Amino acid sequence: MKFKIKDPIVIFNIVAMCCVLLSCNTDNTKHFSVQFDSNKKVSGKKFAIKDINSEIESDWSDYNFVKLEIRITTPQRFQVGFNTDWGYNEIRVMSYAPGEWNELAIPLRFYTQLPDAANDIAGTMNKPRYTGWFNLGGKRGPLTGVDSIGFRMHVPIDNPSIEIRSISLHVEDPGDEYLGQKPIVDEYGQSNLIDFENKIKSLDQLKADWKAEDDDLNMEEDYNYSKFGGYVNTQFEATGFFRTEKIDNKWWFVDPDGHQFLSLGVDCIGSGRGGNVNRLDKRSNFIKEMPPKDIGLNPNNPNSVSFGKWNLFRRFGEDYGQKSKKMIINRMSNWGINTIANWSSKEVIAMNEKPFMLQLHGLGIDGGIMGLADVYAPDFVSRIETIVEKTVSEYRDNPWLIGYFTGNEPSWLGQESRLCDLILASEAELPIKKALKAYLVVEDSAERRKSFIYETFKIFLESVDTAINKYDPNHLTLGIRFGKIPDNDMLEICKKVFDVFSFNCYDLKPPTRDMDRVSNIMDVPMIIGEYHAGTVNRGMAQALVQVENQKERGVAYRYYTEHAFSHPGLIGVGYFQWADQDLTGRSYDGENYNCGLVDVTDRPYKHMVNAIKKTAKKLYQVHSQHAEPFNQKPLGAVGYELIPDIWNE
Repeated sequence: MKFKIKDPIVIFNIVAMCCVLLSCNTDNTKHFSVQFDSNKKVSGKKFAIKDINSEIESDWSDYNFVKLEIRITTPQRFQVGFNTDWGYNEIRVMSYAPGEWNELAIPLRFYTQLPDAANDIAGTMNKPRYTGWFNLGGKRGPLTGVDSIGFRMHVPIDNPSIEIRSISLHVEDPGDEYLGQKPIVDEYGQSNLIDFENKIKSLDQLKADWKAEDDDLNMEEDYNYSKFGGYVNTQFEATGFFRTEKIDNKWWFVDPDGHQFLSLGVDCIGSGRGGNVNRLDKRSNFIKEMPPKDIGLNPNNPNSVSFGKWNLFRRFGEDYGQKSKKMIINRMSNWGINTIANWSSKEVIAMNEKPFMLQLHGLGIDGGIMGLADVYAPDFVSRIETIVEKTVSEYRDNPWLIGYFTGNEPSWLGQESRLCDLILASEAELPIKKALKAYLVVEDSAERRKSFIYETFKIFLESVDTAINKYDPNHLTLGIRFGKIPDNDMLEICKKVFDVFSFNCYDLKPPTRDMDRVSNIMDVPMIIGEYHAGTVNRGMAQALVQVENQKERGVAYRYYTEHAFSHPGLIGVGYFQWADQDLTGRSYDGENYNCGLVDVTDRPYKHMVNAIKKTAKKLYQVHSQHAEPFNQKPLGAVGYELIPDIWNE
């Protein structure tokens, strides 16, 4: 039987329905898609820009922004690059809106200029936007002869895909816009766009999980720890403060009561951290349901809310501040974590129940060019003394303090010549500029520029060390937390001022050969200040080291941490960090890593907790070299390296 439909309204409705079912666009917009292949180390595809926008020109020199309308099915970082008449140029991009369309404007200077110089690596390389964020890398060069756009991904997880349907150039910032109908953040601060195992769907479910954790914390764990977290089966001289000692050719901390101590720490420990949504004035339809104004809203910033604090209120009530801090201490005791590492809450530190480390501030790094303090200023030494005295006087007699870090990841390391250029180009006649000019009169070469920067840094370190020894001789100087282990000349400088050498290392395991080099040159113990692993199933980016799933995060923790302590010179680590980063990015640099031990709903990641417990119970034997480190590599693991210059079409 045949039917003839003559009613134009009925016909229109049928056509419209077909368009919806087929996901077609009534404006005939073309979609260009890439299916990333998880069987390949690198997967991607290029598109001719003329196919996407036939009117776009190839010389982008007079423009400042390129705006893309894209949709990617994952929060996993990807590369966006452009083919120019001199080569290929790309940066990393992370999206806050997996599975939904959004407009993302990229400043073109990220492709043509070196990053603006900040005082550390993260501040230099990470740049926030509203619907995503960038990590700068790749090459730099003119955007002329631009003919194609490329998307690539390193070790894709679960065969994700990306689509682009629009590209345009702009002189002024066109802004970003989230185009999805579904809010990005749900009522608990979780991703509203991605479903995952054990996702909170109701308050009753959340309360049940909290009660289950309370029951688990009541079960005692034995780590053979002393009052200060040292090993009770050991005994050496008790000095009342932490110190270091080499015993049988292996370095150890010794706690205030004289017990050998290995620092198993976590950075950024604090209550209510994570779950912030910032810049709400620039972000429409980001939040499904706002927290109450008197709890979740930031009184100092009306454009920021905290689901982390709101969830703590849901758990503990009016006294959530004090009760949540006590919960942190209980968790540390139960999990075997014996150190409050860097960037942590002063309120948790003030409880004086766990050993802690501090970073000094106000030393002239923040105001220096690329983080190098102007040590040639006439009042530099007196200012350092004043700042150090003010900082350390509170802690001078505190036995729980292990020691002080001087700084974090100086961004100028390896870029000494560029730093000199910036100093010489500064408009102000700074004392450091005058000193540099005088130094280069003899010869202006890359080697002599490096020598000047190293000598300047040496003066800085020695000035700080002298002030610490003067105003707090009881505690250790823990180093600068370099972004990588520097060359031998820098190690020789550090040898004279640091009790402990510290560095951050985001990789699958620590760099044994470079650690041997530190031991041979400096003969001091080492701390790894930051490391972590993450994945993409929570709607956040996968962290600096990615693994396949949440279970493999625990595997990665054991593999890295136990290999670290198997080195005779390594006596401490700081896992980065206690809680996941904000789902929609930290306010100052956009980072949104799934790297926490605790999620936004104040629930611990069980695989991570179990891994920490197993490692904590084994560390003494591993470091004593009576047991082998955990040797199972995590699945889907890849470090934060640049993608090789190859294409998989």
